[in-house]
Amino acid sequence: MKLIFSEYSIILIFLIISFLLSSLIFILSYFITPQKADQEKVSAYECGFNPFDDARATFDVRFYLVAILFLIFDLEVSFLFPWSLVLGNLPAFGFWTMVVFLLILTIGFIYEWYKGALEWE
Repeated sequence: MKLIFSEYSIILIFLIISFLLSSLIFILSYFITPQKADQEKVSAYECGFNPFDDARATFDVRFYLVAILFLIFDLEVSFLFPWSLVLGNLPAFGFWTMVVFLLILTIGFIYEWYKGALEWE
């Protein structure tokens, strides 16, 4: 048990210091900044102009497709980074598995591009 604590004690100390520092900054920002609320501060802000429509209005499906593409390629990068770090130690199966993964993502991206999901009218 002593060995485990000695290895992870630095992480625990880091978490405690970061919690204390963030709490201190939060408390100081509350006391230092002025707390006067005016009409401009409490008004609704939406992309630089006043809201003009119902909040339940439907969005174009392209917004969702671009968001899904962003998530897909963001996850792709999160898989590629650790894979690239251990690439020299991987057998051929590990290499070709990632190649198939990238190929599937590339086919999906080409399909989205072909269907016009990335074009704005």
